[in-house]
Amino acid sequence: MPGSAPASCPDLTTDRLVLRSWPTAEVSAAVVGEGRLSHWAEDFPAEGDRVIAGFIAEHPDTLGPYGQRQIVERATGLIVGAVGLFPPAEGTIEFGYGIVPSRRGRGYASEAARAIAAFALTAPGVHTVRANVELSNPASARVLEKAGLTRVSADDGTARYQLPPDHPSGRMS
Repeated sequence: MPGSAPASCPDLTTDRLVLRSWPTAEVSAAVVGEGRLSHWAEDFPAEGDRVIAGFIAEHPDTLGPYGQRQIVERATGLIVGAVGLFPPAEGTIEFGYGIVPSRRGRGYASEAARAIAAFALTAPGVHTVRANVELSNPASARVLEKAGLTRVSADDGTARYQLPPDHPSGRMS
């Protein structure tokens, strides 16, 4: 695949996806938004991907093993979204994800979320994995539930989900 991941950031491979670190050149291309790379799905990067690319540009340390990744569709080699971990705090690590509209409804978001959540539990000192979802986005809540997370709380606009460390999908095989 084009670009290269840092040596300390191995790819995570699922049945249909590869989660790989963002190559530096692609971070710049996604932030600037000029031109298209041939291995991007026709609607990548989506707005959320541009936000993540901007975050990476400002915090390049987020490209480490427990950081931000692109979602690659194995069948085509195309980048179809992004998933990533945010710096842990007090044994808890949070993740976020997004799949471009052209690839939604295929289960990719749940597959990527399941893989990144399980991997997150391998981070030193991490015992809890969390994700937040806007209550106005029930499809995203279903993604988290399919990935094995449980809703633990909610406020006016956000639900919080958590993967307990003893959950069967909480350890990579």
